[in-house]
Amino acid sequence: MIVSVDAMGGDFAPEQVVKGALKAVEDYPDTEVVLVGDRSRIQEELAKCSPGSHPRISVFHAEQVVEMDDHPSEIVRGKRKSSMHEGLKLVKEGKADAFFSAGNSGAVMAVAMVTLGLLEGVSRPAIGTILPCASPRGYFFMLDVGANVDCKPEHLLTFAIMGSAYARKVLKIADPTVGLLNNGEEEGKGDILTKAVYPILKDCDPVHFVGNVEGKALFKGEADVVVCDGFVGNIALKVSESVSNFLFKTLKAELMSSFRSKLGALISKGAFMNVRRRGDSSQYGGAPLLGVKGVCVIGHGSSDYVAVANGIRVAREAVINRMNEAITDDVKNALTNIINSKYFL
Repeated sequence: MIVSVDAMGGDFAPEQVVKGALKAVEDYPDTEVVLVGDRSRIQEELAKCSPGSHPRISVFHAEQVVEMDDHPSEIVRGKRKSSMHEGLKLVKEGKADAFFSAGNSGAVMAVAMVTLGLLEGVSRPAIGTILPCASPRGYFFMLDVGANVDCKPEHLLTFAIMGSAYARKVLKIADPTVGLLNNGEEEGKGDILTKAVYPILKDCDPVHFVGNVEGKALFKGEADVVVCDGFVGNIALKVSESVSNFLFKTLKAELMSSFRSKLGALISKGAFMNVRRRGDSSQYGGAPLLGVKGVCVIGHGSSDYVAVANGIRVAREAVINRMNEAITDDVKNALTNIINSKYFL
């Protein structure tokens, strides 16, 4: 298992990326990591973190760096020697099994589409992410969370198929339920897009569709996979992150406000830490970019070494569980049925 990693991507690169790579190869003896980026800076960080040889870590030099504020289209055309390009080329050429980057997510998607291409039957890729919830399983998978702002019904259909395949193959959910994020539970609710795709999802064989999921029910775990367009999904994701941060900051301030509350906080410290861990995005690793011809995982820009190591883990699991093969098969079967039905797109 070889994972190419964009060593220059993220707010804390290359230090945290190098530390994360070292942790990943320590955790997974069957995995090798290729750190792609400025060779001298990467080797300097390797020497700081772990003096000596690193038999399962190699360095691939890249001349350019993609900045977080670079426009994706400019990166595709103008920075073809970047660590992002070179890392994805290794996957394209079969020299790596998967790619991870905590860099500019829009750029990762654009470069991945151009470099790797799309799987058969997929017209738009989607970014999926795991979020905690109150279900017995403790989490759900949501997509798209930012790759596609404007979508058509066939795009949401493909997202549902890809999300279901990912949940089944990688998350090991035997028969994942799929819900459509909407402003009401009833079938007739929603905008033009959600109204149009609802009956198609209802009749889609590979998808166990359970209907609409309202925002207030999102974190109750009413569906294993929640589907939406990238505009709605990104807002939902960012709002959930900000609410989580607000609650923990408010709770901390209240717990530190008096001696009695400090004593209570000390007694309950273990429970608070467990709750915080459940909401910590670094524990879930990166977000898979589903629909491209190769495994590509995107990490949060603020990823620390734990998040990087978990992002490499996510990429590794997607390869081992043959995620793309499952997506291709499910998309092909579903679209064949759709074409032969009254919902021809």
